[in-house]
Amino acid sequence: MILESDERQALRRAVSDLAGKYGHDYYLRCTRAGEKTTELWQEAGRLGYLGVHVPEEYGGGGGGIGDLAAVCEELGAAGCPLLMMVVSPAICATVISRFGTPEQKQRWLPGLADGTKIFAFAITEPDAGSNSHKLTTTATRDGDGWLLTGRKTYISGIDEAEAVLVVGRTADERTGRLKPVLFVVPTDAPGFTAQHIPTELVAPEKQYNLFLDDVRLPGDALVGSADAGLLQLFAGLNPERIMASAFALGMARYALARAVEYAKTRDVWGQPIGAHQAISHPLAACHIEVELARLMTREAAHLYDSGDDQAAGEAANMAKYAAGEATVKTVDQAVQTHGGNGLATEYGLATLLVASRLGRIAPVSREMILNFVAQHSLGLPRSY
Repeated sequence: MILESDERQALRRAVSDLAGKYGHDYYLRCTRAGEKTTELWQEAGRLGYLGVHVPEEYGGGGGGIGDLAAVCEELGAAGCPLLMMVVSPAICATVISRFGTPEQKQRWLPGLADGTKIFAFAITEPDAGSNSHKLTTTATRDGDGWLLTGRKTYISGIDEAEAVLVVGRTADERTGRLKPVLFVVPTDAPGFTAQHIPTELVAPEKQYNLFLDDVRLPGDALVGSADAGLLQLFAGLNPERIMASAFALGMARYALARAVEYAKTRDVWGQPIGAHQAISHPLAACHIEVELARLMTREAAHLYDSGDDQAAGEAANMAKYAAGEATVKTVDQAVQTHGGNGLATEYGLATLLVASRLGRIAPVSREMILNFVAQHSLGLPRSY
């Protein structure tokens, strides 16, 4: 079992106290007004929580992805899930920290660490789905720089990001074969267009289609090496899965806490409804599944922070699957526990019915995770 240090537990308490000042009502109020949770984001940044994993020489806390995942989970458990945490500090700052040049690190990491810079991440394409090998966004040399052309879909937070870490492909000069590369693309660059995708998700972060039409980039927009390929890409995808797990589990803990409190205080036929096994047993089962998923997430973060990328990849996928399943079941049971009140705005649960599905869909579907585990963990024939 991966036990958390006293420092990690203290971090959780501090973040919980911060998020408690805002709460789910603040989150929903901002969302329904079409506003961002800017005050919470900025305060979390000033206190060092958004950059807890960034190296100290670039303004961070020098911790690991496990620390950042703890921050993300506790914000969600207080009813304030911040989706851009999964993207900006977790994916973008991690990739730049591991593979960026010294100049790139100095330029971008301090702002990503304190929250004054927000980056989006763009890998998904309309025709590629979950198949990153079919990406068509292509970068070609243009003197000392690059021209980037392609499309991306379901990209979070473009309206609040100053740049996007875009996954594209470029031709290997030796073989001519396409290989993955990452570029930092400013959202105000000529040829960069974003189109909002309306969804039923009640959240301050919006989703976008991106259109890249010969976007001209300087040479130093290429993150790290053009030869790093998949190694560089998965340096961001494993933290993404770990953080997505933490994001989902925070939501599950929030819903479960609301359900337990309601079951303790809702008195029908002379006793609280939580005294009935039809209520208590499903909630107990949800608690077990959430805690098991938390352990798997902690294990994945430990492996990643230990430098074992291969084992971390397997564990991160398992954690993502477990967290997604536990969250959907827990939110559903929390609503059911409340009966008709589960749909009332006052109780703050109904909006989670859609939000909880994210854990099964993004950033990788549960079906693709099962494909991965079947092939890589069990050694079964490849199915895709």
